[in-house]
Amino acid sequence: MTQSRVFGGRYELGSLLGYGGMAEVLHGRDTRLGRDVAVKVLRSDLARDQTFQARFRREAQAAAALNHPSIVAVYDTGADTVDGVTTPYIVMEYVEGRTLRDLLKAEKTLQPDQAMRITSEICAALDFSHRNGIVHRDVKPGNVMITNSGRVKVMDFGIARAVSDSAATMTATAAVIGTAQYLSPEQARGENVDARSDVYAVGCVLYELLTGAPPFVGDSPVAVAYQHVRENPKPPSAVNPRVSRTLDAIVLKALSKNPANRYQSAAQMQEDLSRALEGRPVEATPVMTEEEATTVIPTTPPPPVPPNRSERAAAYDEDERKSGSHKAIWAVVIVAVIAAVIAAFILIPKLSAKDAPPKVAVPSLTGLSVDQATAALDSAGLKLGKQTAAVSSPGEKGKVISQDPSSDSKVTKGTAVDIQIGSGPSTQTIPQIVGLSKDDAQAALTAAHLKATFLDRDSAEPAGTVVDSSPKSGEQVVEDSVVTVFVSTGQLTLPNVVGKDITSAQQILNSAGFNNIQTTEVEDAGHAAGSVVAQDPVTPKAAPTNTINLTVAKAPPAPPPPPPSSSSSSSSSSSSAASSSSSSPPTPGA
Repeated sequence: MTQSRVFGGRYELGSLLGYGGMAEVLHGRDTRLGRDVAVKVLRSDLARDQTFQARFRREAQAAAALNHPSIVAVYDTGADTVDGVTTPYIVMEYVEGRTLRDLLKAEKTLQPDQAMRITSEICAALDFSHRNGIVHRDVKPGNVMITNSGRVKVMDFGIARAVSDSAATMTATAAVIGTAQYLSPEQARGENVDARSDVYAVGCVLYELLTGAPPFVGDSPVAVAYQHVRENPKPPSAVNPRVSRTLDAIVLKALSKNPANRYQSAAQMQEDLSRALEGRPVEATPVMTEEEATTVIPTTPPPPVPPNRSERAAAYDEDERKSGSHKAIWAVVIVAVIAAVIAAFILIPKLSAKDAPPKVAVPSLTGLSVDQATAALDSAGLKLGKQTAAVSSPGEKGKVISQDPSSDSKVTKGTAVDIQIGSGPSTQTIPQIVGLSKDDAQAALTAAHLKATFLDRDSAEPAGTVVDSSPKSGEQVVEDSVVTVFVSTGQLTLPNVVGKDITSAQQILNSAGFNNIQTTEVEDAGHAAGSVVAQDPVTPKAAPTNTINLTVAKAPPAPPPPPPSSSSSSSSSSSSAASSSSSSPPTPGA
């Protein structure tokens, strides 16, 4: 695939981010929303089955409904034609960071506190999905992202189900329904799975974080699956002595073969992890060491298997003769064992105490600066170990937020204590949302781990279009901050220009955003010529595209002059006659 290839008419495909047995993941760009995305493109051989395509789309759409800070968001699904084959794809949130698998490759093992925190966030994501009816089915380090700010993100929810439901055998689906190292026993047996199968997989992941390897490894997936069904894992502390017995109990409870003996929900496992991190008792039963297990003596011997009738008859006499001596022997043995146990409890601690190096209590470092923590450890005869940064509240920035071993633990002098330093809250850049629809703006802010509140604003932009935000796009804010988004109502305030002269009225309307103006003149002697006497519409608000009709007064025409009166006509005639008489010449002979 080339960088110029576009899926769905909007997703430009870029460089390869990763690949697996099921799909390849490409860096993409959503040209419509102007944001980076990750596009997972499924293998073409998985896409040939129409039933699979429909099921895959259904599962991906269900996963898209999961909105949780520890779950990689699914934005879109679709299918495009690649080399003549219709290929499904998923558009996901682009997460800057690395997978838990990459972190393990670099670190080999994690500190117990760090491993528990990561696992706790995985449990939170799974509990949310389980409560929404989605079982992950493929929990493994490769499906867990750690962001650059330290946040845990679980991905690929529900996708394994679409594949496993479409395949006939485990061999056909081994590449896509979960690496064998993380399969629950019921998955390995091909039985129905539920949320407790995810709990088992989380137990496998936590085991690997603590020891550097999954609980079971083998030469083939079948060999590993057999161990999941038949073999019991070693306690993590047998591989990594820094793992506490309490943490052993949590891991082994999650890895119980029988689902009924596991944590019944991811939330229960998360609660035990929280208790362990706080130094409180957990619900999981502590694991005994091998030495402790061998010293446990039953209070009564197990009941003997009753003999059959013929054996009872033949042995009766012999039992009568030997019963006295047997009782005496048993009494001696029991007394000897009890005495040995008492002696061991009294003498072994004393002997061990002479040879054991002195132990000191680990001071509490929470809330201290690095310099203060170093001084406190020096005073206790301990030293500062590994320092790592983690997202914290603003007040915890630059201070110790966790330590390993925990405070009040008894450790040998000179032990290194690892600490996590608060880096302050994670920040996010407000994405460009002006010009987007309300729904698209909400999606863009959610992808940036920000919240939104929407307010209407009068604007000439189409209704529902984002016209502004506070803070502005491009500004840096603390993660989970609330951004006020202003959305156009598609209407403007309509001025009332009745009484204004037409020139002023048009200028006022133009300035308010209304340019479609029609005028009609009417004769109106009661108003000044050229003044607006009516307006339609006269509502307080109107769309800027509306036509504003103005009625303008004009002066009526001047009245015609009145006709001349009759008296004036007679007088005029007499005058004319007299004038004519006086001017006539005399007749001859007069």
